[in-house]
Amino acid sequence: MRAMAAWAPVGLGHGDVEVTDAAQVLERLEAVAPDAVVTCAAFHRVDECERRPEEAFRVNALGARNVAAACARLGACCVYVSTDYVFGGDQDRPYVESDPPRPLNVYGASKLAGEFLVAATAPRSLVVRVASVFGVAGARGKGGNFVETMIAKARAGERLRVVDDLVMSPTYAADAAAVVAALIRDGHGGVVHAANAGACSWFEFAAAIFRELGWEVPLERQRTADTPGARRPRNSALASSRLAALGLAPPPWQDALRRYLVARGHLDTPSPGILH
Repeated sequence: MRAMAAWAPVGLGHGDVEVTDAAQVLERLEAVAPDAVVTCAAFHRVDECERRPEEAFRVNALGARNVAAACARLGACCVYVSTDYVFGGDQDRPYVESDPPRPLNVYGASKLAGEFLVAATAPRSLVVRVASVFGVAGARGKGGNFVETMIAKARAGERLRVVDDLVMSPTYAADAAAVVAALIRDGHGGVVHAANAGACSWFEFAAAIFRELGWEVPLERQRTADTPGARRPRNSALASSRLAALGLAPPPWQDALRRYLVARGHLDTPSPGILH
């Protein structure tokens, strides 16, 4: 594998390649001749996945297999970005890589199927599980991210009701990307959890956003029982039994949130680097 410094990242969006088209995936990747392919394509609107299970599996499982097959053909490492929703949420501690998955909804099941298909298809593969991702570019399929949604609603003076009975581990996209790059560089495979350290409810996450900004914003607690939609794990917090030993453990989510707010121009206070 070429040294990390020689890498030239190439971004292929949905307009460039359709992951459900195996021939097109191979054609596009052959043109790039990659050392590694990070598969971020996903149908991740959880409630809609319940209504469209065939589409969820077509994108999240078969689409992932198409990319893995192309990687196998080209000798590239296939990195599959997965989710905390592969877990059932019935334990009181964060999930580590060795915990058995038990998805509660179609989205989680389709992503778990994608994990299995990637591992079975690509000789060199890496599954990276993240959760509740927030990044500068936002999520195209969701119209942004939770942080920006909270800020926009607060500025508009909207009523803010936030779920307080689901616990997760927020993931700053920049931190997860740094972990992925290091894992590829050092030739690691298997399953890795790359969420930021710690856990919180969505209500606690929203409160932390406004606390960092120094805003006094009224928040109302909401229970998942009061919201329609797919079943979600009560506790899907992630921890890694692998990254600390490799010296790649991401920092706490509170630190990640502050750096994100600085990067977006919401704050002007600098903070430590990405990896400890």
